[in-house]
Amino acid sequence: MSTSLRLAVLSATLLTAFAGPALADKIANKVAVFSGLDKITGRIITFDVYIDETVQFGALRVTPKVCYTRPATEAADTDGFVQVDEITLDKQVKRIFDGWMFASSPGLNAVEHPVYDVWLTDCRMDSDVPPPSASAQQTPRIATAEQPAGGATAGAAGGGEVNLTLVGGIPVPPLKPAVPAMIDSTDPNAPSEETVAPDTGADPAADPATAGQILD
Repeated sequence: MSTSLRLAVLSATLLTAFAGPALADKIANKVAVFSGLDKITGRIITFDVYIDETVQFGALRVTPKVCYTRPATEAADTDGFVQVDEITLDKQVKRIFDGWMFASSPGLNAVEHPVYDVWLTDCRMDSDVPPPSASAQQTPRIATAEQPAGGATAGAAGGGEVNLTLVGGIPVPPLKPAVPAMIDSTDPNAPSEETVAPDTGADPAADPATAGQILD
């Protein structure tokens, strides 16, 4: 055997020896955990998605392909390959993200969307959410608040669907509550803080019966 061939075999053996354990240390999970932000309402929810399942959050459809974690004896390193599609106003599906997400650095490779934001937070082997059936693959499940992480809308702690209003089959965020109208200070009929109630008590000095008398 020639020297160059021996070196090639030795190099391949060393690469296999060092790369094998690193690949084996990756744990392929069945469920990816995401956080979703509605930038209009400020609401953040956490929802589970099974691998190869598509879940709709607002106008986004999230599909994790793989979700890896490391053993407890190693440093935490959670990542996953995720595809995100946007449902446009004309009901077209547009791919806006196709790449790796890193739970430790959500801003490293983020989804760019003006209204919604989605990022990977964890990977699991199971979930309280039932796995999707074969028939459900055609209709994406709507993301629900499994673990609310914050938000300003009422009822966020009790869970529920992300959007309650549909326009052309596309969920839209709820309207913000109306701001109470302020009192117009230029309105002559508006009540004033300086208004004093009339005094109904009689003035002894103005009483004709006591005029000219010295009062004690």
